Amino acid sequence: MSIVLPEESGRTRTYVPRSEPLTHATDLPLRSRVVYSAAHVVADPLRAAADAPAAVDWDATLAFRRHLWAHGLGVAEAMDTAQRGMGLDWAGAAELIRRSSAEARSVGGRIACGAGTDQLTAPAVTLAEVQAAYEEQLAVVEGAGSQAVLMASRALTAVAKGPDDYLEVYGHLLRQATEPVILHWLGPMFDPALAGYWGSDDLDAATETFLQVIAAHPDKVDGVKISLLDAQREVDLRRRLPQGVRCYTGDDFHYPELIEGDAQGFSHALLGIFDPLAPVASAAVSALDTGDAAGFRGLLDPTVELSRHLFGAPTRFYKTGVVFLAWLAGHQEHFAMVGGLQSARSLPHLARAYELADRVGLFPDPALAESRMRDLLTVYGVDA
Repeated sequence: MSIVLPEESGRTRTYVPRSEPLTHATDLPLRSRVVYSAAHVVADPLRAAADAPAAVDWDATLAFRRHLWAHGLGVAEAMDTAQRGMGLDWAGAAELIRRSSAEARSVGGRIACGAGTDQLTAPAVTLAEVQAAYEEQLAVVEGAGSQAVLMASRALTAVAKGPDDYLEVYGHLLRQATEPVILHWLGPMFDPALAGYWGSDDLDAATETFLQVIAAHPDKVDGVKISLLDAQREVDLRRRLPQGVRCYTGDDFHYPELIEGDAQGFSHALLGIFDPLAPVASAAVSALDTGDAAGFRGLLDPTVELSRHLFGAPTRFYKTGVVFLAWLAGHQEHFAMVGGLQSARSLPHLARAYELADRVGLFPDPALAESRMRDLLTVYGVDA
């Protein structure tokens, strides 16, 4: 049966959903690349509200992490995809870190957790305040037994006077970190409050400061996550990293070519798009493990159109599409989000996401996905 889907233009189009799911052969564990999915949280739909602390459905949230681990992916926890600073406050993030870290130990899953400064709900005045906030969160992550991801800080952006302030704060944190961390450079397309990070709006100058931080403490940096949606800049930067420091791509527009790499190296992955793409991503990297680059690209390249759609401007609302697809795929029983963010994208945007995801075979039960898409259209008053 066909389904009528609305378009942004006000017109409609007819789409015939696939009738059978796609399955992919995967040989675990994945070997050639370290692959993390930044994972979303599942809201408690009976308590979620736009102006209240995050109400999380812990059972469903942890079940989704087990799904990611079952496909051989690591979980990047309490990151941007989990709505840090967009519905999930520090209290909720700390609980998420503790619960997910314990779950990772119980199943032998890889996990890294975000440490930032979002407990500073009032504007910070000094670098010392920012540094103390980072220290508090780093202690929670390490206390939970997880690797830390030092996230970009809105508070540091607001307080720092230039590159030297970034060098001071990050140098202090790296010196006291128990284990090597992942440094996260999140661009303003994901969070406008991070414009000018590393002390400059000039990305070339910012890159030099970023590399200075790493060069001063290479033994304390496991890797860097680059989320600038600029493939060439990432390639240039990864070629300058010290030996042993990984580059984790966070580029949801160019991930196939960046992960495949070239004669001079490749990127590992820490991606929000691998939340909905976990089975395909796992199969693709498994192909790469055998040297089958064509098979790797054959699986991942068709997903790029969906990713570019989900991460289209304003990019920070990509989480809405990620949760929407999790609902359609049957990983949760509702389409509600902490902070009320399910309303952040239009119905035509969601309809296009459904179509693109169905085309690449993301839904384990296409009939369920179609039924839920029809239900959503009915809620919006659209005859499917």
